[in-house]
Amino acid sequence: MTHKLLKTATAAAVIALLGASAAGAVTLKEIQDRGYVRIAVANEIPYGFVDPSGAAKGAGPDVAAAIFEKLGIKGDDIQWVVTNFSSLIPGLQANRFDMTAAEMAIRPERCQKVIYSEPNSSYGEGLLVADGNPKDVHSYSDFAKEGMKVAIMAGADQLHMLQSLKVPEGNIVTIASNSDAISTVSTGRADAYAATGLTASELASKSDKVAIVKDFKDPVVDGKEVRSWGGFNFNTDSTDLRDAFNKELAAFKKTDEWKKILTSYGFTPADIEGSTAKTTEELCKM
Repeated sequence: MTHKLLKTATAAAVIALLGASAAGAVTLKEIQDRGYVRIAVANEIPYGFVDPSGAAKGAGPDVAAAIFEKLGIKGDDIQWVVTNFSSLIPGLQANRFDMTAAEMAIRPERCQKVIYSEPNSSYGEGLLVADGNPKDVHSYSDFAKEGMKVAIMAGADQLHMLQSLKVPEGNIVTIASNSDAISTVSTGRADAYAATGLTASELASKSDKVAIVKDFKDPVVDGKEVRSWGGFNFNTDSTDLRDAFNKELAAFKKTDEWKKILTSYGFTPADIEGSTAKTTEELCKM
């Protein structure tokens, strides 16, 4: 399956290229009538990314493409928009794309800005460190100590986790994207990069200068171990599209094909089973 790729470096470029204007709802019928759907990814492996050939891949894009096939939109008619993670929600609000396929964690504060599908995946946390783990870090709470530095991606969930663990603002280094994490950690700008376990493992596989913390201890916030549930986002007014997508997603999650997609991107049996442990309604109220 091939995909049409629509790259963007700035919001202005997206608006000009797509002809987007004011925010508003988009329905499934409108998408079917125009013959294409615009889906955003944040270039974060294994959740949603574009490979060197220009094809969109990842747990989000693969599942989204399978569902839109059932909704009458073929893979060649998906316009993939690449943007920073922190631009996903603003882009939906401005109607620059119709939905996201970035496995963005379902959080109450985000539910006030966009609407979600039901969860497509679940995943835990991790740490990327310089090879040998010179600062001997094992958990997010280690960065509450004076002089420690931990990097996070702009707009990522890890900021809330670190704040809940009383990590001082001065100990947090914000980077624009995952692609900056290896150099940030290997050069000592930060002692570690806080991300999901899947992201940390993927980054560690790209350079022998970094590694994951193998004995990592999951953060405990408000007395509970942190686990995230990722879903697809839509503009708050696009309930028709979200509901149609949700109906097909529920059916697709009962298939071996869905399990095969997630497994191929490193999701564990526990991640796959855990994806049904919470509903979006529950997660939006937590």
